[in-house]
Amino acid sequence: ASPAPDSARRAAELRAQGLPPNLVIASQLAGLALLVGAVVVDGGWGIAAAALYWLQPALVLGAPGSPLRPADLTRATAARPLLSLVAALRTAVSSHRASSGPLPELDALRPGYDAELKAGTDRFFEPRRLDCPWCGSADLSVRLRVPDLLQGKPGRFTLEECGMCGHVFQNPRLSLDGLDFYYRDFYEGLGVSGAAQVFGTMGRSYRARAAMLKPYGTPTAWLDVGTGHGHFCDSARDIWPGTLFDGLDMSAAVREAEARGWVGTAHHGQFPDLAAGLVHRYDAVSMYHYLEHTREPLTELDAAAAVLPPGGHLLIELPDPESRLGRILGSHWLPWFQPQHQHLIPIGNLRQALADRGFTVLAEEHGAAHQSCDFVGAVLLTANRLAPHPYAPWGPGTATRTRRAVRRVVHTAALPCYVVAAALDAVRAAVARATEGGNAYRLLARRTPAASEAA
Repeated sequence: ASPAPDSARRAAELRAQGLPPNLVIASQLAGLALLVGAVVVDGGWGIAAAALYWLQPALVLGAPGSPLRPADLTRATAARPLLSLVAALRTAVSSHRASSGPLPELDALRPGYDAELKAGTDRFFEPRRLDCPWCGSADLSVRLRVPDLLQGKPGRFTLEECGMCGHVFQNPRLSLDGLDFYYRDFYEGLGVSGAAQVFGTMGRSYRARAAMLKPYGTPTAWLDVGTGHGHFCDSARDIWPGTLFDGLDMSAAVREAEARGWVGTAHHGQFPDLAAGLVHRYDAVSMYHYLEHTREPLTELDAAAAVLPPGGHLLIELPDPESRLGRILGSHWLPWFQPQHQHLIPIGNLRQALADRGFTVLAEEHGAAHQSCDFVGAVLLTANRLAPHPYAPWGPGTATRTRRAVRRVVHTAALPCYVVAAALDAVRAAVARATEGGNAYRLLARRTPAASEAA
């Protein structure tokens, strides 16, 4: 019943469970405020609700002789509102210090980033292309210009839209050196705990992705391309316990996934480069939120067509650039995800590209693929934009008293905004499921035999 004495450990435990400490704190404070408001507005029922909250530990754990009864149950129950408030505030302070203070690991990375940034960021970009990489049209217009609102690394990124086919792509796109610079410390290194926090909350979504194949066949061997740390494969075994799940990724994290048993075999490298050695080894290939990160998505689809045998299945999930909230929220719509997302593909374009490669689309899901991140993501990106991390190793490394104060004010003010945003995201998810109009889509396609194969 008592709060953990080590608030830093509590914040770390919340992250490990996939729970953002700031959002949990905001919810806890909002709950206390709601109880106080209920007492003021509606005395009788409000007092009853407050009493039930106050006595909950004793009601749940206070049975005589219960092995779960804590020694300090009476004291903890009596002081519950105060202890909850103190725990929330201490965790908030600890979480803020951990995310905004100068840490040794940040300083250790600073010389390397300083050396890279001395030459500026222009070298991280290729020349701007004059035509659409999907259809070749020269009818291009700027859809979005935005800085890095995720990590706050220097640079500015442009997404352009093709007036002919609707394809949205980064232009100029990042070079290989640029991709290495902007991906660094995002999924690994400094960003590994944050990435694990996000991926650890997605088990239900992973299982839904795997279940999409149920009406159409039973996979024997499944290759998850862009598997990262292997979370999908680990969860998908709940749906397909008899299926072999292997993973492919350019990150070394795929080796760790193999070591922990989350994937059977780890393939480390680029899919098109490895495809020749994987031909017909798998009857299912998945690309979940992968194609948008690639430099040449059509080449990736060519690789999938080469690997899968006739009758094999390809499963793809992508952010939907045709989502209305993409225009309403603009640069603060999280699925734009700059600078990592290179291509955002309308579903009509993907259908045609698959047909050109001998695939028949069997099923599509829109509402079910929706990710509840639109409004919470907008709050996060706005807070990052107004008050970026002052001690990041790619930043100045120092913070004036004014900058520290602004950051505290911005991130404190964001706490109730996260609560409201989470409620809006819940409503948005329900609407998406009802109308099949979410911020992402899933597609399942079967490879049909070519004329020579059919013969």
